[in-house]
Amino acid sequence: MKKLISLIPLALLCIAAFAQNGAITPSMLEQISKGWKGDASDRALRNAVGQTSLNTLAINAENAAMINTDFSDKVKTSGITDQKSSGRCWLFTGLNVLRAAAIDKYNLGNFQFSQNYCFFWDQLEKANLFLQAVIDTRDKPFEDREVDWLFSNPIGDGGTFTGVANLVTKYGLVPSDVMPETAVANSTGQMSNHLRVLLRQDGLKLRGIAADAGLDKLKGTKAKKAAAALETRLQVEKTAMLAEVYHVLALCLGVPPTEFEWKGEKKTPVQFYRELLGYDLEGGYVMLMNDPSREYGKVYEIQYDRHMYDGQNWLYVNLPVERIKEMAIASIKANTAMYFSCDVGKFLDRKRGVADLNNFDYESLLGVKFTMDKKERILTHSSGSSHAMTLMAVDLKEGKPVKWMVENSWGADSGYRGHIIMTDEWFDNYMFRLVVEKRFVPADVMAMLQQEPIMLPAWDPMYMPEE
Repeated sequence: MKKLISLIPLALLCIAAFAQNGAITPSMLEQISKGWKGDASDRALRNAVGQTSLNTLAINAENAAMINTDFSDKVKTSGITDQKSSGRCWLFTGLNVLRAAAIDKYNLGNFQFSQNYCFFWDQLEKANLFLQAVIDTRDKPFEDREVDWLFSNPIGDGGTFTGVANLVTKYGLVPSDVMPETAVANSTGQMSNHLRVLLRQDGLKLRGIAADAGLDKLKGTKAKKAAAALETRLQVEKTAMLAEVYHVLALCLGVPPTEFEWKGEKKTPVQFYRELLGYDLEGGYVMLMNDPSREYGKVYEIQYDRHMYDGQNWLYVNLPVERIKEMAIASIKANTAMYFSCDVGKFLDRKRGVADLNNFDYESLLGVKFTMDKKERILTHSSGSSHAMTLMAVDLKEGKPVKWMVENSWGADSGYRGHIIMTDEWFDNYMFRLVVEKRFVPADVMAMLQQEPIMLPAWDPMYMPEE
């Protein structure tokens, strides 16, 4: 009996300790468990939720009718592309924007550029970006945040419009039938996994070579000579590593052509790009962002948010959404499609192809309130740019947009005939990036681009390659 009495104070002390360090105590659990009433309504919902997806149960029946599909202004496009099981939406979207310009200029019908050709060079360039970044950061400890980020993200199939601009400028374009899609291009997961492992082991080898050089023990002329020799060796090793990457890519995607025939003439990919489009892809566009978590009117750059070591980071001017809409409307009215990215999965009815905040009533189904605004969702990593599509239509009523439409890259059977229709309210909440030609950008916005960009780290919430 004495032993039992002596244990009671000890148990109370343990409970008090847990309460102090933030753990769930028995008394706290008693309060928490009251969140479940267990009445007939709770039980009925529990039975339904256990057997059915939340989206199915949360469908707002009052908003289930198909939205009006007429648009006051629409860009002329032709044919829906399909990225299949890959994260190449950024590439399909970028090439779809260029395709729309080529179709309009030359009346090419259902013409497509080869996504596979550009993707080959994208993967090789990203591999070099990672390996060279490892060389550049070789003196930093492995636990340094930049080094850790690099090894966490050595390569992937996602990207942004800057990648399209840099890759096409450097390597050009070819028609889709010159380098068609492969099974691996249509389903990139396994190749990406193997490339990540290969690059990580290569990165470790490069860091090991640098560590073994012992430069910290040398001084003066010897140190300079040893540093030069190390740099040469690292570049030789990197080149050999990239040769292995090239081999893997050639097996999976095919060997990119250096020359092909177009309308009876021999063309190089760069010649084809320059003659077909005839404008500066890298310098002809402005990238816009609506990020209410940061100051508007400022220019931002994201570290490592590029596809090539010698390419451009994603650099954008941050603007209120209404300013971005003005430029988008001007571009559509001029029959010019745009690269557009958003948080596509939020409130999207995939079957109808409609993005509308009223599509699903999650609050009534789950019995909780979701109160965060766009700024708060960005800061808490609840929302960000996840998918790129081609913005090509707006419906204006008395000069104000009521809905928008994008050409998607999920195939012609997805959504509304391969498109997604977005209400203007949804656009406000989940649109993030828009790339517009400079001719549609007002002078005051162009003036903002003269600022020194504010550099954001690679782990910033805005570093979200579209997939």
